[in-house]
Amino acid sequence: MKKIIIWVFVVSFLSWRQDSNLADAIPARLESCRHEAGESTKLDPKLPLHGKKSDPVTYDIDFSVVVTAPYHTKTLKVWLALPQSDAGQTIEGSELSTFPMKVKPHVGQEKVHGNKFAYFEFDHPEGAQIIRHKFRATIHEMRWDIDPAKVVKVTEWPPSFDPYLKSDQSVFFDDRFKKLVLDVVPKPKNASDDLASVMTWVNRYMSYDHANASLKGSSDHALLKKTGHCSDYHGLCAAFGRALGYPTRVTYGINTFPKNSPSHCKLEAFLPPYGWVCFDVSETQRVIESIEKDKTLDAAKKETLIRLANERLQSGFRDNTWLQQTRGTDYELVPPAKKRVAVVRTIYAEADGVALRDPDPANAEQREFGWMTVHHYVPSRPVEYPFKGWKSLVK
Repeated sequence: MKKIIIWVFVVSFLSWRQDSNLADAIPARLESCRHEAGESTKLDPKLPLHGKKSDPVTYDIDFSVVVTAPYHTKTLKVWLALPQSDAGQTIEGSELSTFPMKVKPHVGQEKVHGNKFAYFEFDHPEGAQIIRHKFRATIHEMRWDIDPAKVVKVTEWPPSFDPYLKSDQSVFFDDRFKKLVLDVVPKPKNASDDLASVMTWVNRYMSYDHANASLKGSSDHALLKKTGHCSDYHGLCAAFGRALGYPTRVTYGINTFPKNSPSHCKLEAFLPPYGWVCFDVSETQRVIESIEKDKTLDAAKKETLIRLANERLQSGFRDNTWLQQTRGTDYELVPPAKKRVAVVRTIYAEADGVALRDPDPANAEQREFGWMTVHHYVPSRPVEYPFKGWKSLVK
């Protein structure tokens, strides 16, 4: 009998120790998560990307902006976004110059998201001014291969994630969004599955249109107009993500091939233990539409390709034909502009304290521009845009 009592005591003690250890491990699990490679991913929005890198391409980039201030402007101020090296891209040999006025830039970094800008101030400019940035960029393709079952649920995010959880002037959400997202995700599962449902719904809800776009990642514009371009798609996805309690952000960059408007953005969500994961919702929609219209494909092939396009989207994918320049929304420039910016796609410019309107040269209806980009890219090898068609889905 004594042996039985001792054995029960030992089992109970070990069970208590196990529960105690588990309880002690919960904060550590929230603070530091493990993914497949065994690397530690802390809950820190400043962490670098952890996607699997492949297929690097090096580009010699010649990127200029031609800014035409209004007649007799006293002071023209321009903030040029400077791409930075990160886990997916390496920037080298940066050279900045201006013409015809010679202006030395001040390089600064804003505090909220860590974006870097070259600031130029032109005193009494007459006629257009050119700002030129020459540099070399090596860009990797990145894949996260997300397993929804491994995504860790976080009940309380550290305060450092506040900029990616709250409503702001671009990624805006109110009771309308909170109510609608419960229709989109009636029974939340985990962040990966829930965001996949959001992205699927947005691609069914939105239609792509340059002529009716906000140019600032406006979730409100997207919800009301049901149309826009990449930033509106991703602003709406980000707003729904935040309404569900998941950190999200819109990241801006440029496509490294000839096109009218080089600017393009993507969605990122923080999914422990994978960290920040990249998604391209609007371009996936365009790929799927091209598959549906392709008369050379039978119904079964179309179904397979559409499934592959959605799997690539939802598992996390960043292509090697896109160079990130800024991340996040609603922040103060350095030095401060007249007001906080919603987003910076390539530059932000003010003439005597009044912002110059962002152009969209891909909008065939727009004829007047306060500024325009001029860009040229020389890749180290031939590279195909993975969203151009469906062939990249069956490599």
